[in-house]
Amino acid sequence: MPPSGRSCLLGWRIMPGLALAVLLWSAAFLTGCGKSPALINRYVFDYPAPAVPAASPLPVALKMGQFAVAQAFNSTAMIYQEKPQKSDSYQYNRWRVNPGYLVTDYLSRDFRQARLFSAVFAPGSPEPARFRLEGGVEEIQEVDEPTGWQASLTLTVTLLDLQAEDSDRQVVFQKTYRAREPLAQKTPPGLAAAMSQAMARLSQEILAEVYQAARKRLER
Repeated sequence: MPPSGRSCLLGWRIMPGLALAVLLWSAAFLTGCGKSPALINRYVFDYPAPAVPAASPLPVALKMGQFAVAQAFNSTAMIYQEKPQKSDSYQYNRWRVNPGYLVTDYLSRDFRQARLFSAVFAPGSPEPARFRLEGGVEEIQEVDEPTGWQASLTLTVTLLDLQAEDSDRQVVFQKTYRAREPLAQKTPPGLAAAMSQAMARLSQEILAEVYQAARKRLER
């Protein structure tokens, strides 16, 4: 028998206040023994960089800002909305990274491959640039409607002229872009594929309008 006032577990002497905690930990550990961990599927966008009309590269650089995310979508959860004001997320399927990073990374890639600017720099880059593109992910979710399931993506972008003398002239333009794409399959992979199509469509619009806005500012 262990001395009065003490408890023994697996040969170790434990103070009374710790005994219950160790027992609970042991029960949880033993319950999980023999079970494989749940497989989490992780997704990213998958689309070719959009084609843009032939245009002469502007002789200035563009710096990308890190896109923010609305709090309702500020995680790697793949969210679906079954009805208005009610949303949930897939338990074993998630985005690979936060949607803000996904959108920023893919827009950066698309701008670089389009060659609309002399250079495109990543967020936090020390290199100087004439323009900076900031933005936010306002919505990224599956919307389940009686007419069909859709991937819904809403982005807001702001183009800033970093060389503008007056702060009120820094904003070149600001716009909200929305896209909905039907799911070919009512599954998380179907959502990832449809969201990729939505991102491709918005990226093409953003590239064209950012280029035109920057070109007009340089012509002044």
